[in-house]
Amino acid sequence: MRDGLQAYCRECAAAYHQERRLARGKNVRPRVKVPEGHKFCRTCGEITPHSEWDRNRRASDGFASLCKPCKAAAGRAGHLKRQYGLTEAQRDEMIAAQKGLCVICPKASPVHVDHCHETGRVRGVLCFNCNSAIGKLGDDPDALRRAISYLEGNPWKPTLVAPGVYRLPS
Repeated sequence: MRDGLQAYCRECAAAYHQERRLARGKNVRPRVKVPEGHKFCRTCGEITPHSEWDRNRRASDGFASLCKPCKAAAGRAGHLKRQYGLTEAQRDEMIAAQKGLCVICPKASPVHVDHCHETGRVRGVLCFNCNSAIGKLGDDPDALRRAISYLEGNPWKPTLVAPGVYRLPS
């Protein structure tokens, strides 16, 4: 209107808008009564205090659209899909196929997806220690063989043949 006000109050305009969306077969989000200092998460359906929400200055209420646990779960799922092309269900199937244990050390539960850094192919799901050990060895089978030889007590020492020239043991 010319005076800057709408013809209907906010509640009536919202009700009219919802009726029109329902008539068109569109999705209408139900209104949820939330106590002061809390917010409703549409993903998990829980009402949580503002301390469980990240800040977002661009949002009208100043908080993110997902609560912290839902945002973390969405972030993990997105990382699996972007990085490895896996869904959480596919990763869980791999863990079940491994009987819920790490393939290298059958002690810990597997939580880290192991992949070849050259091809990007997923090899399996390992525990943190085994996955990082393979990564520290640079995915090099020869380095792993030398480490096994070292652990078994066979010294792997190059011998000096001439100044600056070393012979590696076979």
